[in-house]
Amino acid sequence: MSFEHPNRNNESIHEVEREIMRRPPEHNTTNLDLDRMNLMLDVLGHPEQSFRVIHVTGTNGKGSTARMAEAICRAYGMRTGLYTSPHLERINERIAIDGQSLSDDDFVDTWDQVKDLVDLVDMRMEALGKPRMSFFEVLTAMAIWKFADAPVDVAVVEVGMGGAWDATNVLDADAAIIGPVDMDHMQWLGDTVEQIATEKAGIIKPGCTAVIGPQPHEQAVMPILEEAAARNHATLRRDGYEMEVVSRAPAVGGQLVTLRTPLGEYAEIPVAKFGEHQAHNALAALAAAEAVIPVSGQLDADIVSEALGGVKVPGRIEQVRTSPTIIIDGGHNVNAAEALRAAIEENYDFTQLVGVVAMMGDKQVEEYLGVLEPLLSHVVVTENSWRERVMPAKDLEAIAVQVFGRDRVTCEPNLPDAIQTAVNMVDAEDELGVGYGHGVLICGSFVTAGDARTMLKENRPERSVAAEALAARVNPADVAPESPNGADAATGPAVDADVDFETDANPEFADSNFGTFDVAKAQAELEQDARAIVDKVAGAAKDES
Repeated sequence: MSFEHPNRNNESIHEVEREIMRRPPEHNTTNLDLDRMNLMLDVLGHPEQSFRVIHVTGTNGKGSTARMAEAICRAYGMRTGLYTSPHLERINERIAIDGQSLSDDDFVDTWDQVKDLVDLVDMRMEALGKPRMSFFEVLTAMAIWKFADAPVDVAVVEVGMGGAWDATNVLDADAAIIGPVDMDHMQWLGDTVEQIATEKAGIIKPGCTAVIGPQPHEQAVMPILEEAAARNHATLRRDGYEMEVVSRAPAVGGQLVTLRTPLGEYAEIPVAKFGEHQAHNALAALAAAEAVIPVSGQLDADIVSEALGGVKVPGRIEQVRTSPTIIIDGGHNVNAAEALRAAIEENYDFTQLVGVVAMMGDKQVEEYLGVLEPLLSHVVVTENSWRERVMPAKDLEAIAVQVFGRDRVTCEPNLPDAIQTAVNMVDAEDELGVGYGHGVLICGSFVTAGDARTMLKENRPERSVAAEALAARVNPADVAPESPNGADAATGPAVDADVDFETDANPEFADSNFGTFDVAKAQAELEQDARAIVDKVAGAAKDES
């Protein structure tokens, strides 16, 4: 922060967020290049050269892997920067220093330091007939500038989408992590896993350590990644070859894993996340950390244990309530659904699990639901707050009926009501009233996860604050981003090829896109139910005595 003039214009975080959100979306047919970001780094004086970089891509698991790698580096005493997307509740979440998201004033001050330079880049691009900087490019520039200003020793940076043309790819990675490559965002990355893998391989830079996670399409994808590594003379670390998950066992709050890298074996390391995929994410994070932490030989297993045992990943198989158990997951593709199902089957013993599902219209909806069908006893289809992008509940219902059958599907377009409906179904079957074996799974989109998390997160302050926070996130006033072809998003549609559906990094927000939730009402109802359950249990205990 510029302590001489912290937030000198007395701007609110919401004002700055709205200003940034007015910008064009990241991925469209007119800005698939790094010209704006390269020019921005030029005018900033190349701050990216002042720190090491762990760069993370992949169809799923980027956020978890990035957080694990950051935690290991921080546990070793390195000052860390972390850049992730999307944010679930507040835009500040995307940029963190030493594990702490930027404060509102710090975020505002970082924007204040770079916005004049953003204008310079915009002017130059407009003179060349090219687009202005996008929403995600501006945030990426802010993160890079803040990391250099901190200063950090290592920045762990999650790709927004793809790799080669992503705004983050102006960074030269010391360690490039490529997680599982699968089908997602096909309108931008390609219709085959080979095309998608080629895009993601773009983050492998000369002389780096290329850490390759397990590949569901290994025969098609691995040759592409290996060729990119060879071309760049990168050190290759492949899951199942140079490194491996030796063993894993479920444990309270996560699992115990034994990991092997070329530097040695790390036995019974606690990982505070469920699922086999998280063990492999931990392995990738460990291999990348080994490449950037300035020590000789194997890392200290106790320090690694301390780091991985404390990593929390919001919105990824996150349990936010008990009695009944409520789990939130933001995954939105088939690979994410498979990981979610496997983790729940391994770590929970549900006799009844009711799904609350809201998805975007451009996703593989039927395939996603098909993976979860054996897991869910019933599904309540609904809509999240992103009105222009979410699949209408009635359309989702028609698909769900084909997958689950008419008797196992309920349609409730309002998300708080959908959650309440699911909780009521669970309570009706819970004879003891203690929640064992009964749960609710809220899933299908990061927007769905963010909406639900805002409503359900424990220890939230006064309800009016919760209502205000959600309203600010899903109803930002005066937000009308430019469409990629220059049309006003509030008055005319963009060219179909340029419409930016939900991506991992950069939703195209507009004021008219979002609905509203009566958060206070929803929270009051949930809290009333919770009190009723407590009273019921207390009454039963009294009767027994």
